[in-house]
Amino acid sequence: MKKIGVLLAIVLISYTGYTQEDRNNSNHHTLNEKALNGVTIGGYAQIDYNEPDGSKVGKLDIHRLVMFFGYKFNNKVSFITEIEYEHVKEVYIEQAYLSYKASDNISVLAGLMLVPMGIINEFHEPTTYYGVERPNVDKYIVPTTWRELGIGVSGRIDNASLKYQVYIFNGFKSYANNIGVIRGVDGLRKGRQKGAESIVSNANFSAKLDYYGILGLRVGLSGYFGKTQTDETAIVGSQVGVSMLGLDARYKYNNLELRGQYISTNLTDAKEYNTLTGKDLGSKMNGFYAEIAYGFNLKGIEKLTPFIRYENYNTHAATEGSLEVNNAYDRNELFFGLNYKVAEGAAFKVDYQLLNNAVYGSKTNKQFNAGVAIWF
Repeated sequence: MKKIGVLLAIVLISYTGYTQEDRNNSNHHTLNEKALNGVTIGGYAQIDYNEPDGSKVGKLDIHRLVMFFGYKFNNKVSFITEIEYEHVKEVYIEQAYLSYKASDNISVLAGLMLVPMGIINEFHEPTTYYGVERPNVDKYIVPTTWRELGIGVSGRIDNASLKYQVYIFNGFKSYANNIGVIRGVDGLRKGRQKGAESIVSNANFSAKLDYYGILGLRVGLSGYFGKTQTDETAIVGSQVGVSMLGLDARYKYNNLELRGQYISTNLTDAKEYNTLTGKDLGSKMNGFYAEIAYGFNLKGIEKLTPFIRYENYNTHAATEGSLEVNNAYDRNELFFGLNYKVAEGAAFKVDYQLLNNAVYGSKTNKQFNAGVAIWF
């Protein structure tokens, strides 16, 4: 099953039917700028119901409500920001950056921006993917929604059918106030600084190339390289080197949609970090998923789309020193469900999950999910 999944993830992969990305063939930043006309307001929302199999109790949650605000100063200068409410009570800034259009195909951007890694981190609005929740590869390995403060350029090379993004970013926090932040179970996820009084000790490099020269196909190659951030650079083990590579692809032919991605991360000095902090951070993490969907057209623009997705991700793909690999962190999951698109930017979703790990004799956990997805 893993070999089949890897093959699908690398070769056969999709676009989700009604994303703004393919409407104007641009990156997420340029998309928002093109949509601006003076003051622009938009947003997206995700409402979930989750019920583990055999449980008499489920959970209802307004998982996310994100409001988009943009202002176009003139034909060259725009400001983009998104304010996110999670679980009703938590407030974050998801994006906040200034864009300067240096030419038709080059923009300079500075501020709090999404790191271009894989598919979902840039295109994570709930109507742009199948399933009630985002893929767990993106949650634990990327980790979505990953944004940091930085500066860079984005643009297109039209005669080569390429989009490019190149940035210098602040990075994950690893050690602050004598406490280790990142760990084995969820990798780098807890280290996302999100622009909130961020520690800056090193500059990190991020880049992505997207090829769109074949109708219906989109292939992306991402890279991120640097060090984690700490307020104690003199302490041995307070920082970890990060090298992350991603390959993603999407393909759409009529109503058939294929999608997948592979992300691999190598961490240096994990042994020294674990010795200092008492954490169990692995030295390698990787994950992939492969998804197939087929849409059935109903009345008007309504569409019913069954899908199936296989995921495998491991935050302990390798360890250093005396730290033993924890097989509970080697997880594989199967999702299947239905997406009922009722309007451009509105859908009802249901799916069922089968959740496993590599621990010998562990049982398969199952969960039913339902949700509402909105994007305007």
